[in-house]
Amino acid sequence: MKKRLKVVCTLAFMFLACNITAQEQHDDKVDGYSGATKNVNKQLADTLKLTNKNEQPTTNRLTIGGYGEVAMTRNFYSDHFNRYRYPEQHKNDKSHGQFDLPHVVLNLGYDFGRGWTMGTEIEFEHGGTGSAVEIDADESGEYEAETEKGGEVVLEQFWLQKSFGNGLNVRIGEMVVPIGATNQHHMPTEYFTVFRPEGEMKILPCTWHQTGIGVWGKIEKWRYELQLLPGLNSERFGADDFVHYGATSSYEFQIANQYALAARIDNQTISGLRVSLSGYYGHTFRNTLKSIGSKYNNVNGALCIGTFDFQYKKGNLIARGNAVWAHLNNSDEITTFNKNFPTHTGQDGSPSKHQPVASDATTAGCEIGYNMLGRVGKLSDEEQKLMLFGRYEYYNPMLKGTNASAYEWCEKHRFALGLNYAPMPEIAIKAEFSERFLNSTFNNEPSISLGIVYAGWFK
Repeated sequence: MKKRLKVVCTLAFMFLACNITAQEQHDDKVDGYSGATKNVNKQLADTLKLTNKNEQPTTNRLTIGGYGEVAMTRNFYSDHFNRYRYPEQHKNDKSHGQFDLPHVVLNLGYDFGRGWTMGTEIEFEHGGTGSAVEIDADESGEYEAETEKGGEVVLEQFWLQKSFGNGLNVRIGEMVVPIGATNQHHMPTEYFTVFRPEGEMKILPCTWHQTGIGVWGKIEKWRYELQLLPGLNSERFGADDFVHYGATSSYEFQIANQYALAARIDNQTISGLRVSLSGYYGHTFRNTLKSIGSKYNNVNGALCIGTFDFQYKKGNLIARGNAVWAHLNNSDEITTFNKNFPTHTGQDGSPSKHQPVASDATTAGCEIGYNMLGRVGKLSDEEQKLMLFGRYEYYNPMLKGTNASAYEWCEKHRFALGLNYAPMPEIAIKAEFSERFLNSTFNNEPSISLGIVYAGWFK
């Protein structure tokens, strides 16, 4: 392990020493739209001319766009569910492979005029879902529901917005919560790895979207965003993913017994550099339909999240970095409450994972990319790019807590080295080698991945 780590670190530092540069596929032309479709929606903002409430609507009021990913991975480690509990038994297990459609997204936008606009995003995760009803001969001809494929179909955005100019825009509906780098910038052309960066994916909802009320605006080199949202649901928290599933609901509606505030601010005073801070505070306990006893009267499950991220791009260089710290109050009480739920059997029980929850979680990462074609004759003037990149990240969804010592395998370091070839700004072909490094008690997890992605407007 040490030898492999030394090689990876050496390559990464060689990368840092290059001081050669790459230009990002999408410039920040307009910062009015955040989240999963930020760059796509920035183009939508240009098209709809949201910056001036007195402007007449553009001729083409309807805008259609989207993005998608196709990925293949070969994992050279065990996929057995007990590989962390009994690492020695699974040290020499065979490799396994996967093909996937992580995200395929359709965006629709419309300008009603007079500053009123609408935006929607429908996402098919892992190819969507499939189910059917069959008559089972082995069950005396009874009807039987069959799940034919996994995945999800999610309405990630549906909002109406009134714009009063660059400085003030009011939005109501389902919208992306701009906490962290990945939620704000996770178009597949906005990161180098085949899959979204793992750290924030592990400890935060991603893509984090909820129904709420938001305001945002841009004043000179500053951009701000503030949202009032339902609180996350502590029933959905877990050991290896912290609050990742807290924004989802098992019901036909999202419970809003508790509320939360999310805020983000971006600054672009220095040419080529964006620096961002975001924060979240809200109560997560009692966002349930279950009756809660008096022993939990003083439990609120307050969740506090602070993040920092940046992007530097100049000439042929792109450098990105992020850091997240999160603290959950009353984590022990929430652990006890969730474990006391009945397990899910048939149509009874709870959606709770019945796992311990940490009091603290964290992640940090950085990536650097270099355009190999930037100095190759006339290719340096063309849109196509060949990006050599390296990424490192650390994450631990069980950083602190009463049960943290039993989940040492949750702490991971991940290195990735690879190439992105972009024949045009809207398309990229990706290849990478990566490895997760765990505590010496456990087995490391190397893999290779290939992918092809797109992001753009069709109309």
